[in-house]
Amino acid sequence: MITGLSHVSIAVPSLEAAAKRLRELYGLEVGAARVNEEQGVRLAYVELPNARIELMEPSSPGSPISKFLEKNPAGGIHHFCLNVDNVAATARAVTGKGARVLGDGSPQQNAHGDRIAFVHPKDFLGALVELEEKSKE
Repeated sequence: MITGLSHVSIAVPSLEAAAKRLRELYGLEVGAARVNEEQGVRLAYVELPNARIELMEPSSPGSPISKFLEKNPAGGIHHFCLNVDNVAATARAVTGKGARVLGDGSPQQNAHGDRIAFVHPKDFLGALVELEEKSKE
């Protein structure tokens, strides 16, 4: 079951340049960068009262974000993320209704250790959707 909006993710060629731009133009502060080796990205968040903005920079040439930036060199919105109470159950529910969950079905985790899954853009009005289950710790 979907419980809320977690974040909007923006692919950027440089975390540092993006953080500087957000700070100068909007007064937004970007948190410390983290690396998600599994997904090949460096990322950092702007914490807002009701959601986050995630900035993602590729950390390896073959990462999905590298490929995204090849098509969109200046960057852009990559996906949005919905909070769910149970990733596996939500993924089963949407696949049972004809949506495609990306990957081989293996459990995935984000940089915070939360369980995640991605729904194919063709199955959500052209937008890539991340499902995120916050760890109970």
